[in-house]
Amino acid sequence: MQVSTRTISIIFFFVFSILLVWLFYTNYMNKDNEIRLLPDDLSLVTLGQNIYSENCASCHGINLEGQKNWQNRDDEGYLPAPPHDETGHTWHHPDEYLFQITKYGIEKIIGKKYLNNMPAYENILTDKEIISVLSFIKSTWPSQIQEIHNNINIRSKLN
Repeated sequence: MQVSTRTISIIFFFVFSILLVWLFYTNYMNKDNEIRLLPDDLSLVTLGQNIYSENCASCHGINLEGQKNWQNRDDEGYLPAPPHDETGHTWHHPDEYLFQITKYGIEKIIGKKYLNNMPAYENILTDKEIISVLSFIKSTWPSQIQEIHNNINIRSKLN
């Protein structure tokens, strides 16, 4: 049995079309590529707590309480480290923003100089380690704050 050139072309077109749809879906619609904090993932939160203790607690406090007068610039123009508990503003920002600020630093995100002492962790922590720290932080917030934060994430994806 001989297969015509037209039949081969149709089969090729069909396979090619399926491949294109699959590529589009996996690259543009796959929600697994989103930055998502996982405060209910015990192993991730435990990792994050250890990394927080080693890299963040010296400024943001062992209990996430931040530094005193964190909303007022010091004599050199720097803001003290803010709290990451529910009294601070960390939960006011979506996951993606928190990840970007932690990884790249605020100056890179806003595109200009900004007096701050927060280091960029791009060359210090892996993406998983950053997500684990942020997941640990979120795990300490009261459930109503976590729910508000979840809604902030939903709204940020709509924009």
